[in-house]
Amino acid sequence: MITLYGWGPMFDCPSPSPYVMKTDIQLQMLGLAYNRAIADLDAVPKHKAPYVMDGGVLIEDSNFIRAHFEKKLRRNLAAGLSDEDSVTSWALERMAEDHLTTIMMMERWLKDDNFFKGPALFFSDVPEAAREGVMQEVREGIAASEQARGMGRHSEAEHMQLAEWDLQAIAIQLAGQDYLFGDTPTVADAAVSAVLISCATEYFDTPLSGLVRGHTNLVGYMDRMKARYFAENLWPVPEMA
Repeated sequence: MITLYGWGPMFDCPSPSPYVMKTDIQLQMLGLAYNRAIADLDAVPKHKAPYVMDGGVLIEDSNFIRAHFEKKLRRNLAAGLSDEDSVTSWALERMAEDHLTTIMMMERWLKDDNFFKGPALFFSDVPEAAREGVMQEVREGIAASEQARGMGRHSEAEHMQLAEWDLQAIAIQLAGQDYLFGDTPTVADAAVSAVLISCATEYFDTPLSGLVRGHTNLVGYMDRMKARYFAENLWPVPEMA
């Protein structure tokens, strides 16, 4: 039995995590039958989701989950792409996940109004007496980490300029196609669409959502991916204190 661990709909998205959405899509692309369950980050070594149990085997991180099942099934989600398109595909994934997602995360976690409306919900199981201190420690850690890597040194306007350059690149690659490389979704569509859906949600107060929605082809693309892979919610409802 295969079980995907993560979270279902939150923040007007199929999942609060683009990485969980990505893996959910890729497992569907591979034609696998699997269950979905709410993640317990304290139960796994990397303390992150998504993770998958394939029988008695634990696989953590969306990239390694994909690799595990591609090897097991002797399939490749990049099959059919030219070498040039395979390189572009991987570059698009990395740009979306390592750059756009960072900007999206900072908008959610480091802006007070957005944080207390959204990510603060993840701390509901922390004892109330300690909750405020734990949340502050986590947020300060994120801010320090982004300051160290350089992203935290930019203004919000500069963040949005960086995001718009990323979005322009994705919109140009998509052009008038249904999916990034033609009429059929391929491996990069899982990661890129998941990040775009996360960035585009209007649940949070951020200019990022308007930047995504300013590209009409990206709006249609997100709608197609959601209709294809998230037409219904199959996640259990998480228990929150």
